[in-house]
Amino acid sequence: MSKEKSGPKNLNKNLKQLAEIAEWFDKREEIDVEEGLEKVKKAVFLIKESKARLKAVENEFEEIKKKIDTKENDGDEDDKEDNLF
Repeated sequence: MSKEKSGPKNLNKNLKQLAEIAEWFDKREEIDVEEGLEKVKKAVFLIKESKARLKAVENEFEEIKKKIDTKENDGDEDDKEDNLF
């Protein structure tokens, strides 16, 4: 499994693939153990990658919040929007 750059598209892609894996298991009355194992490995990879991306997004939001809070405390309302990004 190659390491792709994480981003919103990859997060959505990961969630779609996880849904497909879950559906694959749901539709089977009998599951091939080897194929099931590969699906589980893929799901674990996707979950870890998605959690890392979500953590990065959370950190970005925290940084933006800190910048907003700092600007409000400084009383400099005019430049608040310019320094967020």
